[in-house]
Amino acid sequence: MGMFSVLNISGSGLTAQRLRLDVIANNIANATSTRTTEGGPFQRSRVVLRPINDRLTFKSHLLPDALEPGVGEGVRVLKIEKDEKPPRMVYDPTHPDAIKSGKWKGYVMYPNVNIVEEMVDMISANRSYEANVTMINSARQMFEKALSLGK
Repeated sequence: MGMFSVLNISGSGLTAQRLRLDVIANNIANATSTRTTEGGPFQRSRVVLRPINDRLTFKSHLLPDALEPGVGEGVRVLKIEKDEKPPRMVYDPTHPDAIKSGKWKGYVMYPNVNIVEEMVDMISANRSYEANVTMINSARQMFEKALSLGK
């Protein structure tokens, strides 16, 4: 593990959490969008993260310490996927997007976005972002201390 590995790991975390916050903000902004260019109501999106190095980290007691797999290398965005939950059905026959006939006559299909769930995800992403910033600041202070010892 090099001296700047911690910066690379935290940097990848900052990038991933920033994208996660952007997706959450988009979900909240479209929480009442009943019409999209693709047709139908807005569908919630979510970010899927994965370790950059997702090798198994199992360490046998028979292996010497020199072969230890070490710590992770950060995180990457695997994909942004649509949430496949069904839309929320709200009865409002006066709405311009209300269903005109059939079993759901008078109902409006609203996005499958739950504001409470989005707020919890946003707090989680924000805390993760702050943890990465704290890690970068701690590494910077350690580097400064090491440089001052060398003077």
